[in-house]
Amino acid sequence: MPSLEAYRHDLNYSYAPGLFPSLEAMNKRPEIARRLLISSKGQESEGVKKLTALAEASRIRVEIADKALSRISGKENCFAAVVFEKRPQPLDAAGDHIVLHHISDQGNLGTILRTALGFGYHDIAIIRPAADVYEPKVVRASMGAIFSLRVTEYDDFSAYRQEFPNHAAYPFMLDGSVQMDDAAANAPHPCALIFGNEGAGLPPEFQRVGQPVRIPSSDEVDSLNLAIAAAIGMYSFRPLISESFHKMAKSQL
Repeated sequence: MPSLEAYRHDLNYSYAPGLFPSLEAMNKRPEIARRLLISSKGQESEGVKKLTALAEASRIRVEIADKALSRISGKENCFAAVVFEKRPQPLDAAGDHIVLHHISDQGNLGTILRTALGFGYHDIAIIRPAADVYEPKVVRASMGAIFSLRVTEYDDFSAYRQEFPNHAAYPFMLDGSVQMDDAAANAPHPCALIFGNEGAGLPPEFQRVGQPVRIPSSDEVDSLNLAIAAAIGMYSFRPLISESFHKMAKSQL
């Protein structure tokens, strides 16, 4: 069995560090799992036992690898990691898309992936240059949500748009001409919600793409954190999910 390397973008595999991301990998995409790495300190934990049983059922190699886990996670208390193949899945042409343009922060990217899954979005387009979606820190920040999503990377927005010209496009911009709530109330599906870089936002040319929208906020702040803005946008454009959350919230009062 070849030795494992520290993660690099050009490798054809990556790591899902942590018990929960590893369980998500084994439950949702066992066909891409190559190895299960476990810590000698965590062999008796329930999480590691579950992972080991799943690995054995799928005939996946299990290794005690304390040093590798410490190197992969940067932490001493990482009890498990799944080594998985990078195997992108094409986006669903009938589904709503989240388009992330030049996102650079790994934590933001992982958080947005998890939020997207929570609000029922399963198709993510990433426009390069961008944070590496397979970087172990991103996989961990997503809490394994990446294994329930279809993620495709594109060299530029025009390549994405050429593949999906009929998605109603909604670029989120500070100077968007329509308030988000008004746009969401009449949004056709499938649609594409487009979010820009943490610092620069979307370039001015996106004013000519679909219907630019803005999130209403007070003038006491100049902008919202990207992951928060994306969460607000995704929630607003999913009215059926929003309605179910409102009903659940009322039932708990």
